[in-house]
Amino acid sequence: MDASDMDRVLGTATCHRVGSFRFTLRDQRWDWSDEVAAMHGYPPGAVTPTTELLLSHKHPDDRDAVAATLADTVEKGAPFCSRHRIVDTAGHTRHVLVVADQEIDEHGDLLGTAGFYIELDDTDHHEGEQPESDAAHALPYIVRARAAIEQAKGALMLVYGISADRAFDVLTWRSQESSVKLRLLAHQLVAEFTDAVNAPTGLRSVFDHLLLTVHERILEDERPTA
Repeated sequence: MDASDMDRVLGTATCHRVGSFRFTLRDQRWDWSDEVAAMHGYPPGAVTPTTELLLSHKHPDDRDAVAATLADTVEKGAPFCSRHRIVDTAGHTRHVLVVADQEIDEHGDLLGTAGFYIELDDTDHHEGEQPESDAAHALPYIVRARAAIEQAKGALMLVYGISADRAFDVLTWRSQESSVKLRLLAHQLVAEFTDAVNAPTGLRSVFDHLLLTVHERILEDERPTA
């Protein structure tokens, strides 16, 4: 599979585990993609999301914390990142990571927030559903041929604490949403992430220690024999 074939595959793949949403501050309006609706158990266009509807789907043990987060968003358009559980219309619990950033217009005025949901578990997948997407089949080629994609995945995994598969879903979703080839998007993300993040001295010291002592914590039977 060459680069053009890979771009074609990724351009037509569908990430059912990632979906977008938007909150408009002026009219207090929520919009969500079909993927986010499906995570909550609704067919496309079946309901209009509201703050009350969103909160009704939060797991009882997570609802108060999420309600406080949403209150800041509804009142101030505040950005947020939240890992919590939702309960869909069938009563299934799903683990999600929700990330939102502020939306600013060309004059610098705050419009609201926009972001995405990532579904983190596999409890809603059963036998007989659609086979793996083309993107999943393309993953081995990505691993070997696209170092920037792996680096971008690593950055997402580090920042959001998600798995490699979910990080790949996010990158693919952003590629589709922006109509930018995945490998170009990943390369730019890695370049800007490297420039933007300057690890504090304390964090570097911790990592230095881990790097220099990691071999001591590998079980003897897992080490290669001479």
